[in-house]
Amino acid sequence: MHDHTDASHAHEHHDHATGAHGHSHAPKSFGRAFAIGTALNMGFVLVEAGYGITAGSMALLADAGHNLSDVLGLLIAWGAATLGKRVPKGRYTYGFRSSSILAAFLNALLLLVAIVVIAVEAIRRFSDPQPVAGGTVMIVAGIGILINTVTALLFMSGRKGDLNIRGAFLHMAADAAVSAGVVVAGFIILRTGLTWIDPVTSLVIVVLIAVGTWGLLRDSVNLSLQAAPPGLNLNEIAGFLRAQAGVEALHDLHVWPMSTTETALTVHLLVPAGYPGDSYTVEIAAELKTKFGIDHATIQIETDSATPCELESDKVV
Repeated sequence: MHDHTDASHAHEHHDHATGAHGHSHAPKSFGRAFAIGTALNMGFVLVEAGYGITAGSMALLADAGHNLSDVLGLLIAWGAATLGKRVPKGRYTYGFRSSSILAAFLNALLLLVAIVVIAVEAIRRFSDPQPVAGGTVMIVAGIGILINTVTALLFMSGRKGDLNIRGAFLHMAADAAVSAGVVVAGFIILRTGLTWIDPVTSLVIVVLIAVGTWGLLRDSVNLSLQAAPPGLNLNEIAGFLRAQAGVEALHDLHVWPMSTTETALTVHLLVPAGYPGDSYTVEIAAELKTKFGIDHATIQIETDSATPCELESDKVV
């Protein structure tokens, strides 16, 4: 078999977390957003926790705990974004790009921990109700709406392209909604004196966080298992490759995430007419990037169907 291997690599960065392929490499453009968001939320956590203790509000303390998990989540995502820009060296031939996938997964786990802590304490409050200063709750939560909305807006433009940024955006947007719920709870407590409204609000917060966390956890686990990124149809990619001039068959097609913003592909193409030249694979790689957002394509050309490839079987990876 006359074997030609061409590694056609498109090194520009593409976003794929939700199937979008148009945003530049996220870590370069969101460093300032991470810094501002972290500072704002850390300051608010301290204020909210202090007033939560003073006012005796489980809803405020629950929201402060959730905001603290968001601060940790922002720091993790920020660290991963920074690591992702490091130049590959030594054993890390792809650099630390995949750290962004790990960060998204850790963010989801942090939210799950917050859910359990909030739910346990809220349930305890039903059997041991505490007096709540409704006015204080409303004021502090109102500040939270403002801070969380501003922080969410910082990440809004990148939420469709990078799971890391999407995680940050979802946390902040959910927090804004949660803070709005706490304001409503404070108002009802002021008007009615019904302290059970406070733990009920906490449980509603748990449900909202759980709904938002599920998608983040699912996608981060899938990317960790090197599943093809959402929005990419492997049948369409295979069809595109089979339609290339001279291609009789293909095998060993793999598509996987290098990070939350970059996708890689490897494939063997059988071209019986002979090796068509370097420009052939370069052009295919360019079209894979344009059509599917695949940044890093490695294409192996095989010319002799009579010589079996050890990787030809679908049962061999």
